Amino acid sequence: MAIIEVIHNWRTGFPNPRGMAKVGVLRTTMEDSMNIAALIVTGDPETADDLLRLAAAADAHAEVAHDADEARAAWTWPALVLVGADAADEVAAARLQRRQGVVLVTAADAGPEAYRRAVEIGAQDVATLPGHEEWLTEAFATAGEPESGWGATLCVVGARGGAGASVLTAALGLAAAASGLRTLLVDADPLGGGLDLLLGLERHEGVRWHDLADRRGRLSTATLRESLPCRGDLSALSWRRGEPVPVTPDAATSLLDAAARGFDLVIADVPRYPGDIGRAALRAATAAFLLVPAEVRATVAADGLASALRRDTADLRLIVQGPAPGGITSDMIGKAVNLPTAGGYDRDRRLPAAIEEGELERVCRRGPLTDFCARLLADLALQPYEYREEAA
Repeated sequence: MAIIEVIHNWRTGFPNPRGMAKVGVLRTTMEDSMNIAALIVTGDPETADDLLRLAAAADAHAEVAHDADEARAAWTWPALVLVGADAADEVAAARLQRRQGVVLVTAADAGPEAYRRAVEIGAQDVATLPGHEEWLTEAFATAGEPESGWGATLCVVGARGGAGASVLTAALGLAAAASGLRTLLVDADPLGGGLDLLLGLERHEGVRWHDLADRRGRLSTATLRESLPCRGDLSALSWRRGEPVPVTPDAATSLLDAAARGFDLVIADVPRYPGDIGRAALRAATAAFLLVPAEVRATVAADGLASALRRDTADLRLIVQGPAPGGITSDMIGKAVNLPTAGGYDRDRRLPAAIEEGELERVCRRGPLTDFCARLLADLALQPYEYREEAA
């Protein structure tokens, strides 16, 4: 195993530019790595000093790796990984495993380049020092809590209006819940009409985005699960009727972070113009799916949309919806948009009437869409919470 150099009380080692911090070295075993709450990857002593101070304030066990090689051995174990801007290019080049809980830490004057680097290293958030010290302290505190692993986050985006992205999102959620996965559907489209209406949950009590719009800081997973409208293992976060309220980026990130910790699967219905919620969901996504009807015009639209989506997500896959009126195939669409294909299905003629009558759940018990959702979920090989809990 590689040596993880850990900055503890700065009593030995090379000088810090501040003239007051020094570096100590700790050789860790595999068991030690599994007990780390947070891994800090940076070769800059000043950045390491600042982050360790925040970790100490949160009473979280954090260790520092000076480069990607040292980070590799412990990369998958901690709940939180903080990558300094100085190490971002090296981490990206090392092609470390994609995972949840990665944050890029940069200077207060960081520009658009920081977000490009965040995507390259698979980071879900960008934090600045000293501006985001409170947020980082809360992130350390959350990482220090006993966890049962992170659930998967998926995003669904339609290549054009009416493509059926919301229906696919709902069908995936119904299939996942029926298989025993604790599932949350997140409505990232304030003008989409509401996922709760699509699922028949519009009269169920519970919080909506309006209640979380200004939230800052850590959100309890237990509180979130208990407060959302739900039916069995399927919960939904949607919008109240009327004019939507603006949701802050902090609120969106806090919600998605709590959701990934508290649910087996989070599925976000993301509009073509994502907004703050959609972008936060894309950055948190294990995988994002672009739904393209088998049409020439939709394929052309998908090509431009895919380029935009790649700025916020590193794993974008294609789903093709038939039938194809002109004979265009999934392979042709995949080559045109340069995306790997996750499969496809034919449009179910029963769906429009079922949606109008509030019978989507009944129709989704069988049919081409249901079969596709089952195949996709099987390919993802998701584990229910209790199995992740036993393995933790």
